Amino acid sequence: CLVYAGTGLLQEVVYLVSQGADPDEIGLMNIDEQLPVLEYPQPGLDIIKELTSPRLIKSHLPYRFLPSDLHNGNSKVIYMARNPKDLVVSYYQFHRSLRTMSYRGTFQEFCRRFMNDKLGYGSWFEHVQEFWEHHMDTNVLFLKYEDMHKDLATMVEQLVRFLGVSYDKAQLESMVEHCHQLIDQCCNAEALPVGRGRVGLWKDIFTVSMNEKFDLVYKQKMGKCDLMFDFYL
Repeated sequence: CLVYAGTGLLQEVVYLVSQGADPDEIGLMNIDEQLPVLEYPQPGLDIIKELTSPRLIKSHLPYRFLPSDLHNGNSKVIYMARNPKDLVVSYYQFHRSLRTMSYRGTFQEFCRRFMNDKLGYGSWFEHVQEFWEHHMDTNVLFLKYEDMHKDLATMVEQLVRFLGVSYDKAQLESMVEHCHQLIDQCCNAEALPVGRGRVGLWKDIFTVSMNEKFDLVYKQKMGKCDLMFDFYL
């Protein structure tokens, strides 16, 4: 369910909120067909262009590579960032779980590649800072994965306002509960290796020396950025 910074889970929450759906409905569908990936060859741009507006499209591309409509404010962008220590552990598990990637290196090697910007989609540090520079744009909603666990109700309210959908108080409370159910289904330890969806899982795999090295790299690459993350909840 969770890919990279939690976009797999976010896409289900966004679909839930935008369509007024429920978790059981999502469980019966292929959510990836409802939210095609912009840069994937399937279904492709020609099919995506034919989708009925408002379209929900997913992407992992850096801000600078997104379509000009997004830069011009003509389309909305929901971006989710996750604290990089949990992210690299989850990303490692994801690489090991996919047959197409079949990564068999150690976590230490994988983490070193992450810190050196040697993984797919380039540097996470540049990626997140580039979007953060636009977090005050009216067409950008910048979310943090940890807030989904810390204060889901506020995040759902943000999504409702940003997407322009209408809920009364009872409907909003029901939607928050549905999103809670969805997150519980996606993040329980039985469904994911090492409970990949929880916050703070990095503590189970980082050594003291790895953590010190990571903190040093993080400070070097993020030192001028005022974006803050929760590494514990």
